[in-house]
Amino acid sequence: MLKSIIILIILSLFIGTGVWLFFVWAVKKGEFDDIEAPKYRMLDDDDDDNETDD
Repeated sequence: MLKSIIILIILSLFIGTGVWLFFVWAVKKGEFDDIEAPKYRMLDDDDDDNETDD
């Protein structure tokens, strides 16, 4: 019982460290620099992409 708890604690620490390192990498890469623009980008009217020849 105690061995399984120790294994689970160690495993969760490794997973948590991995998630933290991935988050730090994403912040350094600039993934969270502009979080407001994508929600407005879908509202832009792109008529050029949707034109059909009649």
